[in-house]
Amino acid sequence: MKRITKIAVSAVALAMPVALVLSGCSSDGGNGGGGDNGDDNTLTVWAWDPNFNIYAMKEAEKIYQKDHPDFKLDIVETPWDDLQTKLTTLAQSQSFGELPDIFLTQNNAFQKNVINYPDLFSGLGDSGIDFSEFPKAVADYSTVDGVNYGVPFDSGTAIGAYRTDVLAEAGYTVADFTDITWDDFLTKAKDVLAKTGKPLLSGQAGSSDMIMMMLQSAGASLFDNDGNPTIADNAALEQAISTYTELVKSGVFVEVNSWDEYIGTFVNGSVAGTINGVWIVGSIQSAADQSGNWAVTNLPKLDGVPGATNYSANGGSSWAVSSNANVELAEDFLKSTFAGSTELYDTILPKAGAVANWIPAGGSSVYAQPSDFFGGQAIFADVVKFGASVPSNNTGVYYYEARDAVSAAITKIIGGADPKDALAEAQSTVEFAMG
Repeated sequence: MKRITKIAVSAVALAMPVALVLSGCSSDGGNGGGGDNGDDNTLTVWAWDPNFNIYAMKEAEKIYQKDHPDFKLDIVETPWDDLQTKLTTLAQSQSFGELPDIFLTQNNAFQKNVINYPDLFSGLGDSGIDFSEFPKAVADYSTVDGVNYGVPFDSGTAIGAYRTDVLAEAGYTVADFTDITWDDFLTKAKDVLAKTGKPLLSGQAGSSDMIMMMLQSAGASLFDNDGNPTIADNAALEQAISTYTELVKSGVFVEVNSWDEYIGTFVNGSVAGTINGVWIVGSIQSAADQSGNWAVTNLPKLDGVPGATNYSANGGSSWAVSSNANVELAEDFLKSTFAGSTELYDTILPKAGAVANWIPAGGSSVYAQPSDFFGGQAIFADVVKFGASVPSNNTGVYYYEARDAVSAAITKIIGGADPKDALAEAQSTVEFAMG
């Protein structure tokens, strides 16, 4: 995932002396903690990516200031890996006074942090935020024991994006790849490859991103509701891996070695499509010479799997309110902006490509604007609708360990290993990590 990197709290980071790491936490000019800024009208925020998340937060500040002119944000740019290390260190040392008012958390790491370090967070049950206005699957990422701890922001809703000129050369339109199964996709993609010489998909070898999207599209997970791993004897996972293996061996899915190579496959035109989170649109549009020759639709669904759908997600993030926050102000700010302002999402969409998880935003005239690059399709309005249909996915505490174990299993299976044996080994690996 490009925008959403993997959680990386290494043993080295955890072994660092607490005083050393806390000195890093305090290097924000003295405003690292919400309770330390000395101003009842100022909120401190930790977030990464100046051109995306931080830009969106600054625009939210402007909107909130219209009715609260004395309001200010103190935004501290904090890369995700650094932010996760700070959260871990502050929790272990119980230095909650160093926390900001609001911090951004990757969706796939949200439950892990709430479950491991509940004292870092403030529950949002009394915030007045209407969480039914967000896709349930997205809100569930930051929900633990029925309590919402996060306001969804960065959409990871998955899309299928295809070169319409290449499809046309093979006698197809994007409608032929809408609401279909993976068996249908494989048949048509083989035909496109035979007629045009172009595969429709690509991805990084050893990555489980595509498998995870397939799995979530069926409402399946790597863990049960009690947090126990369900990698072995998981019918949906076995079907997803079988499908992926067929895609690779047939040649319609090209595996490459790096992220840059992956992007290059569709930017340079050697591959005629991709399936990923909607944030991939920015990379697609970097190929200016392909403008007008792309279209977006939903995903194929798994064959023979109960509950399978054509919708999934990859990545995304949510805003958390810390236990050290000016909670009333932080909740009202988030309620009035990221959970309540069409103006905010209309502003940040054109410049940052920040697609709303907040469903009402999708009905605005800005979201309905046709995209010249995508042949006049109002892709962002479509993506908001897709997001409302994405099934929920259990993540829990050991999600990334499970992803890594499944990634290793996929490599072995592609190389000829027995799928059940490889997945049983992956299950054992995760159980060992869980102690």
